[in-house]
Formats: sequence, C-alpha cells, structure tokens
Amino acid sequence: MTATGSRRNINVYYCCSGGLDSSLVAATLVKLAKEEKLPYPIQTFAIGSDDSPDIVAARKVATHIGSEHHEVTFTVEEGIEVVKDVIFHLESYDITTIRASVGMYLISKYIRQKTDSVVIFSGEGSDELTQGYIYFHKAPTPKAAAEDSIRLMEELYMFDVLRADRTTAAHGLELRVPFLDHRFTAYYLSLPEEMRVPRDGVEKHLLRESFKGLDLIPDEILWRRKEAFSDGLTSVKKSWYTYLQEHLESMVNDDDMEEAYKRFPHNPPRTKEAYYYRQEFEKHYPDRAQWLSHYWMPRWIDAIDPSARTLSIYKPEKDQ
Repeated sequence: MTATGSRRNINVYYCCSGGLDSSLVAATLVKLAKEEKLPYPIQTFAIGSDDSPDIVAARKVATHIGSEHHEVTFTVEEGIEVVKDVIFHLESYDITTIRASVGMYLISKYIRQKTDSVVIFSGEGSDELTQGYIYFHKAPTPKAAAEDSIRLMEELYMFDVLRADRTTAAHGLELRVPFLDHRFTAYYLSLPEEMRVPRDGVEKHLLRESFKGLDLIPDEILWRRKEAFSDGLTSVKKSWYTYLQEHLESMVNDDDMEEAYKRFPHNPPRTKEAYYYRQEFEKHYPDRAQWLSHYWMPRWIDAIDPSARTLSIYKPEKDQ
C-alpha cells in the first residue's frame, strides 16, 4: 500500500471518496476551518487503485476546495489479504458491508500509522437519508421510497454505520458523521415525500439542488452519479467485487455450496463469496448468525448481487 503525502501534526482529517456526500462534508469542513482561522490545513484522504473513479474524483474535489490531499493506493492482493481481519472487526458476514469495509479499513490503517490525529469525518448516512441508492429510481411511489428510507436508517447499525465505526475503531480512530446529526435527519425526513425522491434521472436531487450555484464543490461532482464505495475503489472495467469473487471461487467447492442451506440455515449463502465470508465469521463467532437479520440488497428490482454495477439501471460515468 502506497500513498502520496507526509506526516503532519494536525487535528482533523476527512475521508473523501470523491462522491457527493463526502465531497460536501469535506468542502464544508474546509470552509468552516477558514472562517475559524484554524492554524492547520484540513487533510483529505482517498483510497483506490491508480485508475479508480474515486481517486480521480477526490483529486478534483481536493484541488477545488484547497485541502491537503493524500491518495492511498492498494493492490488487489493487499485488499484480499485483509478480508479475514475485516470480518473479525465487523462481526458480520454481510456481503456488501465486507466489500466496502476493505477500503475503509486500509485507509484508516494508513491514517493511524502516518498521522497524529484520531478524529476523522465521513459521509455515512446520506444515502439512507436522502434516498441515494440507485434502486430508489425504481420505487413505485414517493411513499414507498420514504418508508424504505426509514427502514435503511433503522438498519444502519447492521450495515454502513457498522462498517464505518468498526473499520475506523479497529485502528483507534474516532469517526464523525455530520449527515446523521439528529437535527438534520429530523428536518430532512419532515419534508414532503415527493420532494425527496429521485428526479430527472438523478438520485438525491433535492440535496444536489440545495448546493447548486454555491461553487462549494465542482459541478461535475455535485451531479456525479452514485457509485458504491466498494465499486469505486477500482476501475469501471473491473470492479473490486469481481476481483474478490474470482479469488474466492477456488476457496469454496461445489459440494460446500450444495450443503450451504443445511450448514447455515439462517441467511444461507447463495454464492461462493458469501459462503467464504460466512465460514470466516463462524470461526470467530460460532452460532451468532442471528446478529445479521438479512443481507443488504436493493429493492424493487431483480438483484442477485448488492453491487450497484450489477443493476440494469446502472450507468457508469462517460469519463470513467
């Protein structure tokens, strides 16, 4: 794992994936830091392969907002190597949570080893609150979308917040998630259901429109389409989850899969990737499968994998 940037004696860091949510918080943080005349620069961090969409987008954001930016690159082999540790710290076998946790685990490790601070900011919670997942385009009604947003918020402790909390805490870091401030969430959920749905083919339209014309972040980032954290780590040509599946294909045999429903009656794994995660989970936490009530999966669409890139409605950015 390599990185650009050096050790500094500063106090605040931000994990920036180059997506809408992380970019807005990073930009706001830099703006407030300037207003308060903080004596140190705000540092931003991004992780991915050299040609990953997240690395490229985060670089544009950092240049725009004037943060001291660090790019942490990792190889597929380095990512695969920490999967077992990730499962141990997560205490979960959820597929998408594990995939997305690898990048956050590695970047947290870098921040802990190369910097002096323990407080970081991130954009977790926005997708659940503002209906940011691509599958919300398929919601049958605004009411159904609003109800699913509430469901996702109530389940954060099993998925995204679990990921963010455990991967950072594993390295002694303290995470701050502004989008989950109770005052902001209460206000946003009080808005009419019709205002909160995707509009003009764009998810989180209301949130984006609210920052239109402020030049807080580049327009191309403000209107950048949702890219799952685990997908944006690597190039569009080949997703991180694909690398994982190819590697784990040889770790689980067909006979194991035939017996999966018998061995794991609660949330039986349907793929070899899921089987491997479950097997590793059981080594550390036997008979604790009920900790996870269900796998995270998109709704209102025929999905066999949680990755957004597997959905028929997914459209990659042209410049990626």
